[in-house]
Amino acid sequence: MNSLEEKIKQAETRVFKAVFPNTTNHYDTLFGGTAMQFMDEIAFITATRFTRKRVVTVSSDTINFNKPIPSGSIIELVGSVVHIGNTSLKIDVEIYVEEMYRDHRERAVHGSFTFVAIDEHKNPVKVL
Repeated sequence: MNSLEEKIKQAETRVFKAVFPNTTNHYDTLFGGTAMQFMDEIAFITATRFTRKRVVTVSSDTINFNKPIPSGSIIELVGSVVHIGNTSLKIDVEIYVEEMYRDHRERAVHGSFTFVAIDEHKNPVKVL
């Protein structure tokens, strides 16, 4: 059986996306709401991969938008398990922005999401 550390490492989720004009605002940068949607999806996938149970988002804690993400960028979303409770777990998601035609990458957004594992009747169940 895998150790907890191995299980946490195996649950890490990475997704790359291109930032196209249909996802940007009037400043030609990624909509904050779109970034949050992407982040919640990656957090959900990470939590599901870790627990292999039904999970629901119960909170999105702090989301820090440190750098604008311009149209025409590549972004990488990275989801990681950072805390395991009895029926809940916390997932951190980071968005890194890369320029398409330059070798430059930096963290643009960071957020934390809390999930609860549930059974088929929507009652909380143990994460592990």
